[in-house]
Amino acid sequence: MQNCILSIFFLLYLCSFGLFAKADFALPFKVGEKLDYDLSWGFLPVGEATMEVHSLEEVKGELCYVVRFSVRTNSFADRFYKVRTTIESTVSSDFRKSIRYRKYQEEGKTKRNISVDFDYKEKKANYYRDGSLSSSISIPSEVFDPLSIAYFFRLNVLEANQEITLPTCDGKSFREIVVRTGPSKKVSVPDGIFNAIETIPEMQNIRGVFKKSPNSILRVWYSTDKNQIPVKISSKVVVGSFNAKLKKSSGLK
Repeated sequence: MQNCILSIFFLLYLCSFGLFAKADFALPFKVGEKLDYDLSWGFLPVGEATMEVHSLEEVKGELCYVVRFSVRTNSFADRFYKVRTTIESTVSSDFRKSIRYRKYQEEGKTKRNISVDFDYKEKKANYYRDGSLSSSISIPSEVFDPLSIAYFFRLNVLEANQEITLPTCDGKSFREIVVRTGPSKKVSVPDGIFNAIETIPEMQNIRGVFKKSPNSILRVWYSTDKNQIPVKISSKVVVGSFNAKLKKSSGLK
């Protein structure tokens, strides 16, 4: 169950596009947008997840968006591995760089409070655990955390047969992940039927459960409408297959 939940988290690490977006475009989302997902492991429902644009506020003297992702297992999954985790990303209003990344993680008997501060003057990502500085790593002049890139891709039109390299940092490591796009097709989820384009990241540079599964596959489908929201995530790893399907969307622009 732990690996299943970690896999769900990793969808945010993987799937985004358009790293050269400009600051003068119109964002396809707004404060108050909320996306709710049903999570399943095989045919078994195991919980729900929520992505939301929480606020627009000033951080370090810069106007920033604050976005959140939360996961909660249901009563069935709680018997085996209880999860109550919230991830928060603070990103510049032009979506060119992450400013701060936070994760409150409650999984099984483990509780962690993680914070990453991106210091672009020193070109360092400072990793704090439970309020104490744990480590620092070097970063380039602009970098994205796992959650912010899940929103950043929506700034550009997705097309089939693209190949994009994504610079990402979670505070512990910096890596470039290659994502390829596939064909578009109709995808049915509880929230409706969407025309969506498939994205497939290369798995060799990815940590966690995918690194432990040599034949792992992750696919994410994004709607091709003006909102370009992730409507379905499907993964196959050594512990089985899982899906996240959009069940409700509100506050869309």
